[in-house]
Amino acid sequence: MTGTHRHHYRVDVEWTGNCGSGTQSYRGYERSHEIRVAGKPVLAGSSDPAFRGDAGRHNPEDLLVAALSSCHMLAYLHLAAVAGVVVTAYSDAAEGRMEADAHGGHFVDVLLRPRVTVSAAGDAARAEALHADAHHACFIANSVNFPVRCEPHIVVASV
Repeated sequence: MTGTHRHHYRVDVEWTGNCGSGTQSYRGYERSHEIRVAGKPVLAGSSDPAFRGDAGRHNPEDLLVAALSSCHMLAYLHLAAVAGVVVTAYSDAAEGRMEADAHGGHFVDVLLRPRVTVSAAGDAARAEALHADAHHACFIANSVNFPVRCEPHIVVASV
């Protein structure tokens, strides 16, 4: 690509946790909300249970780690296709670490652990090396102010 290409993303978030008295007290409201993007399924959101949230709903911290993992995967699959590395399976057990104190909090790091299966004729070394390129190509990783590390595991499919 040449030049600058701008992209715009619209997300609507609506708080649904008013139990009748709004935020009159810290314990008197739910952290429930809905995340909407036109034409896509609604995501049920809340805060982390550590912050009085609903464990059955997505929280912003989960979504940030998911965005980093998903972005890395999509960049990796693109680079693999261009490089002729045939990926037949991809999964990731990503984890993020956040530190919080009385004044707020921040992510310390995120660790991606992609497990990638390549075809029997695949080049495992090349498949592993593509992860560094994918990291640099990931828009989300390029936008955060904490380290995003990657520990890939490459499996070559048996014949």
